[in-house]
Amino acid sequence: MPDTERPMRADARRNYERIVATAKDLFTTHGADVPLDDVAKKAGVGAGTLYRHFPTREKLFEAVYRDEITVLADRALVLHDELPPWEALEAWLLAQVTWVVERHKLAMILKESIDSGSETFQYCQKRLREATGVLVATAQEAGLVRPDVVGADVLRLGHGAGMAVRNCSPEDGRRVLTVILDGLRA
Repeated sequence: MPDTERPMRADARRNYERIVATAKDLFTTHGADVPLDDVAKKAGVGAGTLYRHFPTREKLFEAVYRDEITVLADRALVLHDELPPWEALEAWLLAQVTWVVERHKLAMILKESIDSGSETFQYCQKRLREATGVLVATAQEAGLVRPDVVGADVLRLGHGAGMAVRNCSPEDGRRVLTVILDGLRA
C-alpha cells in the first residue's frame, strides 16, 4: 500500500486490496492492456474508486509489482524464522524459482512498465536483497554457505534458474536447483 500521512479507512483499504488483486489476475491472464474499467468492474468498485487510488495505469502496475515483491520477500523472512538455515535458504530458492516460472508473464509486464530508477523498483529490489541477505548471512554464520556469497547472488541465481527451467520438467528444474545449492555450500 502507498505511504500516506493518514491511514486508509478500512473500506478504502479493502477496495485498494481488491483492485490490486484483481489487476494482478487480469494482467496475468489478459496482458497489460486490459481496460481499467474491467479491473474496476471485476473488483466490484466504481471507476472513480479505482482512479482515486490509481490515477494512472502505471500507478496500478507499481502497486501490483510492490505487492508481488512484498509477498515474496516476506516469504523469505518466514522461512528464516521457521526453518534451520540451510533448509530456509533451499526453500527460499525454490520459492523464488517457482515465482519466476509461474509469474513470468506478469513480471515481464510489470518490469516493462516500471522505470528501473523509480522509487517502487528501488524499494522492491531493496526488499528482496535484504530478505535474501538475512537467509544468506544466517547460513554463513552456521558455516553452511560460502563466505563470498551475498544475497544479490542468490537472487540472480534464482532468477536465472527460473528463466532456464520455465519449459523443463520438474525433475530438470530440481536438478538445476541442486547444482546451484551445491555451488553455494561452504
